[in-house]
Parts: sequence; C-alpha cells; structure tokens
Amino acid sequence: MELAFERRGAGEPLILIHGIGHHWQSWLPVLDRLAAARTVIAVDLPGFGRSPALPDGVPYTAESLADAVEGFCGLLGVRDPHVAGNSLGGYLALELASRGTVRTATALSPAGFWSRAELLYCQGVLRAMWASARSIPPERAAMLAESPAGRALAAGVVVAHPARLTPSALIAATRALAESTGFEPTLASFANVLPPAPPKSPITIAWGEHDRLLPRRQAVRAARWSGQRVRLLKGCGHVPMSDDPGLVARVLLEGSGG
Repeated sequence: MELAFERRGAGEPLILIHGIGHHWQSWLPVLDRLAAARTVIAVDLPGFGRSPALPDGVPYTAESLADAVEGFCGLLGVRDPHVAGNSLGGYLALELASRGTVRTATALSPAGFWSRAELLYCQGVLRAMWASARSIPPERAAMLAESPAGRALAAGVVVAHPARLTPSALIAATRALAESTGFEPTLASFANVLPPAPPKSPITIAWGEHDRLLPRRQAVRAARWSGQRVRLLKGCGHVPMSDDPGLVARVLLEGSGG
C-alpha cells in the first residue's frame, strides 16, 4: 500500500520503521548521518503519521503491518533492503528478517520479548500517554515543550535525556500520537505479539541502557531468542535517536553492512 515517507541520501536502501504512536520524524536526529552512506527511506506505518489506515477488514497486527511495509517497498521498486526499526518497528524489522525478505535487520528495543506483567505495564503506560496527548490543549503542549521540566514530564518514560529533544520535535510527536488512528487496535494486538520465527537474514539487536518502557532485562530474552549478544546503547532510553544520534547511527550503519 502507499505510505507517507521521507527519502534522503544515496547508496544501498535502508528502510526505517518507527514505534507505535510515532511518525517517521522520530528518525530525524540520525537521518542525515545515515543518508551520508545509505538511501534512507523513513516510513509512516498505516494509521500513523500521514499514512492512511489499513484497508477495511484488515486487522492491525504485527503481520499486517509488516505486509504493508513489504508492499510499500514493492511499490517503490526497492528489493532486499536493509531495514531498521525501534520498538514496534524493531519487532517488524525482525519479522521481515524471519521472512528472509530483507538483506539485514537492526532492531532497537524491539517489542515482543516481554513477560505478561511487562506487557500489561507497557500497554498501560502507552495508553496513558495517548490519552494525555489527546486531552492536552495545543497551547498547553507548547508550554510544556518549551521547558526542560515539561519535556521530562512529557517524554521521560521513552527518552533518557528529554532536554535533548527540541520543543518542535516534542510538539510534533505529541500531535502524531494524538492523531494516530491505528493506535488503539495496534496496542490491543500487542497481546498476541510473540518473538517471531528464527531470522533468515542477519540481524542486530540493541537496547537502551535506561529503557523505562521495555526494561533491558527483556534484552536477555532477545539474546536467547537470537542466539547472540544484544548490544547495549549506553546512556539511551527506549527511543534512543535523540539521546545519542552518533551512537545510534553507528549501530544502524554497522548493522546494515558497515
């Protein structure tokens, strides 16, 4: 299906997939660093950002969202791309690697390696963030974004260094979350998300040292599933791109072939 996206750079294609409630702009802190070595295509998932919802009758599941990314690549004529994702996007990257339809996959704090209690915690936190984004007046959101304390209140669960977020980025992210038509059904579908089948493509998994949404003990399960060591992103939270753009860009470039 047709999806909203941003394309930059030249070289081997690298598809970037955001997490639930976010949009392609979550990758802006690392986009130009990656574009120096790759054709970077940051995409809005169906029902998020500026992309249309999934067609009527198609449920929001990890599988259907991965199908949408595959179909999107087909429409662009991109075959066997590298792919990287964060959170839900990380899970989708691993799902595509399990299908063998991507050259490499890099997953940053991927969903799906939770216990039942951790899943319920994650859903509760995300639902509260979504409700807050929908209820807060735009002028109040702008005021919060202008102060370090306000940014910590609004984003401290998902980033380790809220002060490094620009006010405009936080305002845009809050709006994207509030307007995500795919949020509710996607969040509900998390109850059925389990680690995907073993990957057929090379993968890299990295986890934020200070991940407060999917705590790093889940990285141990991801390591067992993958049979390899999970890289720790020091000083980073769940959405690490603004916490340390240089580190995240290096991990993504190394994961996609150096």
